Amino acid sequence: MNAILEVNDLQKTFGAVVAAKDINVTISEHETIGVIGANGAGKTTFVNMVTGYMEPTAGQIKFLGQDILGLQPRDITCRGISRSFQVPQVFMSETVFENLLMAYAIFEDTGLDMLKPVMSEERAARVDDHLNRYQIADYRNAIASTLPQGVRKLLDIAMAAVRLPKLLMLDEPTSGISVEEKFPLMDIIMDALKQENTTVLFIEHDMEIVERYVARVLAFYQGEIVCDAPTEEAMVDEKVREFVIGEEYHRTRIERVAEDSADA
Repeated sequence: MNAILEVNDLQKTFGAVVAAKDINVTISEHETIGVIGANGAGKTTFVNMVTGYMEPTAGQIKFLGQDILGLQPRDITCRGISRSFQVPQVFMSETVFENLLMAYAIFEDTGLDMLKPVMSEERAARVDDHLNRYQIADYRNAIASTLPQGVRKLLDIAMAAVRLPKLLMLDEPTSGISVEEKFPLMDIIMDALKQENTTVLFIEHDMEIVERYVARVLAFYQGEIVCDAPTEEAMVDEKVREFVIGEEYHRTRIERVAEDSADA
């Protein structure tokens, strides 16, 4: 697989505080990667630096072979990297359809005050296709502020993916979602992104989500990547057990695997 993102010797300091240190990562197209770590471990700092929301103190970031260090977030989005945030970034007073339409407009720099020219049949058809792909077509004309939390999450991610980015970074896509909703919601998200051939990297605290949906794990601790490995290997890595998931989860996981093997 071809590398689409190359991060070399990335660092970020705030005075004497080291938020990121010696981060080296290569991400290939079509990978699905989970970023794990305790609060303050450096996960969001890493994503912020890649997406242009925070300038590194040192290091290099290349996307599709081109240096993107120092570019503004919108310029990076135009290059093919999009992101969603932990708290959905939607227009609360607008409908679901209008939210996606404005996501197109903002990307193409038509401006929100020029919404009417954006309302072409072709563009409307593309938005409706996106609504179907993320299974929120039933809410097409609903005001965003009235949406259930899970649907609002789907809308937010659909807006981030509306221009079919090469790489999509998600910040805790299941945050605030009930236990009953989290797997169905993730099934919808991952199926949609697979259809779009999107490389996915997401921050997640829920290890059940990580184990179920990602093939590779980046584990952060005190601003450094302490493990970069396939998911199965990462879940039993000593540093991951000690600094990230804890021994209790590790024991529970072993018991769950044993039970599944016995049932099989």
